[in-house]
Formats: sequence, C-alpha cells, structure tokens
Amino acid sequence: MRLFTGGYTADMDGSATGIGTLLAGGADDALAGGPLGFAGDAAATGGSPSWIAAHPTLDVLYAALEADGAVQAFARTGEASFTRLGGPVAAGDLTCHVAVAPDGASLLAACWGDGRIVRMPLDAAGRPSSPTLAPAAADPYAEPDLAAALAAGEAAGAVDLSRLLSPSAPSPSPLRVQLADEEAGGSLSLGDQLHSHGDTGGASAESAGDTRVSRTHQSAYLPGGVIATTDMGLDLVRFWRDAATGLRPIGQVVLPRGSGPRHMRWHPSGHLYVITELSREVFVLAPEASGAWRIIAGTPLAGGLLDDDTAAELAASRDGEFLYAGVRGSNTIATLRVRGDGSQLQPVALVDSGVNWPRHHIVVRDTLLAAGQLGDEVASLALDLRTGVPGTVRHRTAVPSPTCLLPAR
Repeated sequence: MRLFTGGYTADMDGSATGIGTLLAGGADDALAGGPLGFAGDAAATGGSPSWIAAHPTLDVLYAALEADGAVQAFARTGEASFTRLGGPVAAGDLTCHVAVAPDGASLLAACWGDGRIVRMPLDAAGRPSSPTLAPAAADPYAEPDLAAALAAGEAAGAVDLSRLLSPSAPSPSPLRVQLADEEAGGSLSLGDQLHSHGDTGGASAESAGDTRVSRTHQSAYLPGGVIATTDMGLDLVRFWRDAATGLRPIGQVVLPRGSGPRHMRWHPSGHLYVITELSREVFVLAPEASGAWRIIAGTPLAGGLLDDDTAAELAASRDGEFLYAGVRGSNTIATLRVRGDGSQLQPVALVDSGVNWPRHHIVVRDTLLAAGQLGDEVASLALDLRTGVPGTVRHRTAVPSPTCLLPAR
C-alpha cells in the first residue's frame, strides 16, 4: 500500500522537506501489514504540510502549511509525484487542518493560532481561492449569565452543572449540554478581515491573565450536509451548514471547561465521537429530533495515564466496533469498544504505540499505522480482530517528523 505523509519542516523545528511517500508492503497492496519503507518526497512544499487531504475525485492533494498559515494544492504528475497547483492561499495563524467537501466544491481550513475557520471554493481543476471567514466563536464560560443559564438547565434535569464548571474536568458522566439557538449571519471576506483578530502569540496571550483563546483544530463533514468543527481553546464543538455566502452556524455544544476538544470521528450509528486533548476523554454527541446536538455520554480513555499526557487522533476499526486514541507523553494507544446502539463507550486496553509522540494514526483493516512525530518514524501494529487490541510492533521505518498519514487512492 502506498501512503502519503505530512510532516514538520525546518520552519516548525522538524526534519521533513515536503509531502513524503510511505510504502507498506507493495505499492498496490490492499492491506498495510507488509514491511514499511520511506520512498522520499512526493512533493516539495517549502513549508510544513502538517495535515494533508485528498480531493474526492481529482488527483489533487491539499496541504495545511502550518507555519505559513496557508493552504497549498498539489496536482499529481506521476504515481507518487505532485507539483504545485496555483499558489498558496492565506487562511490564518498556524493552519493545522484541511477538510475537503464530499462534492469537491470547497474546502475548510482550521487555524489553531487564531481560531479561524476558513472556507475556500475549488475550481474545476481543484484550485482553492477566495477565502472567507466563518463567524468567530465566543467563550461560553465568559458569558456573565452562563452560571445562571446552566443552573436553570440543571434544575430542569438537562445539565450537570458541577461537571461543566469544573476546571479539572473530572471523569465524565452522561450529561446534556445547552445548545446555542440557530444564529443568523454569514461569512466575512478574508481580505477585509485578515488582521481583524489580534495575533497575540498563543501561549503568551493566555499567560497574561486567564484570557481563553479560540483554537480551531478540525473540521468534519457529516451526513445530511452538516459540518462540525472543534475549538480546543474555548471547549466547543460548533455545527454549521454550507450556504452560498459561506458557513452558517446552526448550534454548538459546550464541553467541560479545560477539556480541549481536538478531533472527531463520525460513526455509522449516527453518533459523533469527540476526543479531548487536555482531559483525555471521548465524548459521545448525537442530534435530537429537532437537529440540535447534545452530549449523551463520555468516558476517560484509560486508567494510568500521566498527568501531562495529551490525546491526539481518534480512529475507528473497519467495522466500527472499536475506537483507537493516540496519547502523547506516555506514547500509548487506547482502545475503546463501541457498545449498544453506539451511544456508549467502554475502555478496553492501553498499549505501547511503538513510536515517540504518536501525533496521528490510521487503521487499515488488521493494521494500525502510527506516526511518531518526535521519533522520526512510522510503526505498524497488528490488530487482534476479535479483541480489537493492537499487538506489538510489526514493522517500523524512519520517516522525517511525520504528523499525518493519508492512504493513496
């Protein structure tokens, strides 16, 4: 199997030089259990392609050039070679993720540095252009009437108030969270708004008092035309629809303060699983009949995690019975079983990932591939298809500062 790798280049203190090519067995193998080998760059990027995504129908890759704050498209020129398609399109500070719409008409860029969600239409060749900003998030914990609103919800049996207001985010219990009413509004021209939010340097802004900063980390296209985005800094999962003028907000779910929602995984049962980087949990979200989303369950990834561990990616087994969460620090993979109708999760095991700093991982049938960002390598672990638990490392290979793995079509 051929895969492409995103990575950190020198501008993000990494050793990658572009989008890499990784082989797991033969290039045309359907499975990924064979010996691993790094085959060099598929495209020189000139910056850190920390996340890469493919167009659904065209031979085009998109890279989130994180340090440059831009999205760059690449067109295929050979089996494992790409060249720039147009120039980079500005998105925002520390652009860390890009997602392409299922119809290939547009893409979304998520910016960790300033919290921007940026929509870019794609032309017939796949070139992005004309970026527009989605409406910015507001800190739900900064609203003066938040405590009163949550207290009213708790009295009505809708909200576990102590859970939501706890900075330490104790182990979760099923709860409902108030959803924002559907908001009016469209998008802003990025050209007009490029400097509308002060770029304060992330950590320095948060250390100057308790100011919480919006930090978008992922966008996901869900069935039915719904889009979900995570905001790590403000503990939000926001929901949208794509309109002619840009993204239109339709609601949001407030997660426990300080939990840090990072990435999401849609499940065929109709549930959305959200992994929290800072509290190391997975929350289960589901829509009500009205279309409003709520939290219905949650669980810690596993016992025995270190206090300074941070969760990264969330992947699912082919049959959707198991979830796999990467944990940086202890460098482990947590396995969780999906129970019942998909609304409940059960921690199963915590195993060594085989790499240093598992930034990203994917599941290909009976194999889990983990990208060790700080160890400059990718490892493959065999999955026990009965228990769902990853075994010991099957193969490994050196890969420069890998941050993302993408199977080639």
